[in-house]
Formats: sequence, structure tokens, C-alpha cells
Amino acid sequence: MWANSTIGVILSVPGLPPAVAHCLTGIQHDLFDLGGELCIPGTQVIKAQRVAELEQVLDGFNEPLPALKDFILPGGGPAAAACHLARTIVRRAERRVWTLAQSEAVNLEVPRYLNRLSDLLFVIARVLARHESGAEVLWRHDRAR
Repeated sequence: MWANSTIGVILSVPGLPPAVAHCLTGIQHDLFDLGGELCIPGTQVIKAQRVAELEQVLDGFNEPLPALKDFILPGGGPAAAACHLARTIVRRAERRVWTLAQSEAVNLEVPRYLNRLSDLLFVIARVLARHESGAEVLWRHDRAR
């Protein structure tokens, strides 16, 4: 899965916060399991409990961040930018799984997991932008062209 490889790119950046590295390593394992589940009919590896755990991790990373008042542009440093890329890849995977679910039996926890994961990667990108450069890159609608 492209998302797993992109998360590998994030993990290759030196100096990641240990909590982020630990979280992303666990996600890589989940994504490997998720891919296997989609390839082997009748297999169910991703459970509602794992989705709930992902939401708790998301809340933990999000809590100390300031509330969003602007859109954020992908960037902020190599790891943050790669995290934004991983987020978009996961969102695309979620859409493709929903399409697959129209013609095949799919464990509905899989697209739910991908949905929560894309949100978590957005929050981790915010954490990493602050870690790498001290700030996020904000979109300015009123910029001079």
C-alpha cells in the first residue's frame, strides 16, 4: 500500500518525537493487516476496538494543538510534508474501499479505520510541523498574486 510506504518515509526522518514514531510504526502494522484482510475473503482483522484506539490516539495528539482558524498548506518540514502526503493517500484508499464495498463484502471497520487514520495523519502533520519548523504553513486567501 502506498500509504504504508509513505509512512516509512516519515519514519526515516531523523529526530521524530518518540510518540509519533511509535504510533506510526503501529499504523504500518495495521496497514499490512488491512491489506491482507482486503485480499483474503472472509478475513476480519480490523476491529471496532482498533478504530476506537486510533481515535483516542488522535485526541491525545490533538489536545495540545491550538484550534484551527485557517486552512493549512502541506509543508512545515520533510516529515510533516510526507505526513500530509500519507493523509491524502489514505483518503484515496478509503474512497476506493467504499467503491469496492459496492460489489464485494467488505468489513466496514476497514473504511472507518482509514477515515480515522487520515484525520490522525493530519493531526500528526500539525505536530511535526511545529516540531520541525515551529509553525504550520497557513493558506492565505488574501495574498497578493
